[in-house]
Amino acid sequence: MKTFIVGIGGMTNGGKTTLTRRLQPLLPSCSVIAQDDFFKPESEVAVDQNGFKQYDVLDALDMEAMMRRVYSWLKTPRGFQTSILDNAKVSLCNNQDGADDVHSLIIEGFLLYNYKPLEEVFNRRYFLTIPYEECKRRRSTRIYEPPDPPGYFDGHVWPMYLQNRSEMQKIAQNIVYLDGTTAEEDILSQVYDDIKRELEKLKGSEISA
Repeated sequence: MKTFIVGIGGMTNGGKTTLTRRLQPLLPSCSVIAQDDFFKPESEVAVDQNGFKQYDVLDALDMEAMMRRVYSWLKTPRGFQTSILDNAKVSLCNNQDGADDVHSLIIEGFLLYNYKPLEEVFNRRYFLTIPYEECKRRRSTRIYEPPDPPGYFDGHVWPMYLQNRSEMQKIAQNIVYLDGTTAEEDILSQVYDDIKRELEKLKGSEISA
């Protein structure tokens, strides 16, 4: 049995979740772990000098819990999949031919490649980007809990995105950058075609071995 882990990272409202939902049914025995499910309680999230909650930093996330989830999947992906149906942190799709040969996992989130232990598990890494104006527009249409206070996007979200991306580029390698303003079907096609080639290589290596 082979495992294959895909990272779908990117900025807020860049299209990560949309791509994940469309890609999941196409991959063999595919589970999904979402980084957003590992935010710490609001009371544990730091506040900066402007009174903004610091949600767009690694310290706002329980990354150790997330890694335990990933390692659990890596240890027993088949058994793990049959035991997580009541766990909201992981969703499952298991409708592809060849599921007994390859088990795949999509990890989706906005700070995937800034955390070294997590970054090292990926077979493929994708990162969705959109321009400032489009990002701010999309963010304004979303409802968050707690809601964004006035000035939060410009005072925290966007500056932290720029900082996190700069740090990510020093840590992570082999990231495929995707234009989040491109049509959803085109993004899906690009990513799926790329993954299919990698899965063929994986199956080929098993045959040659």
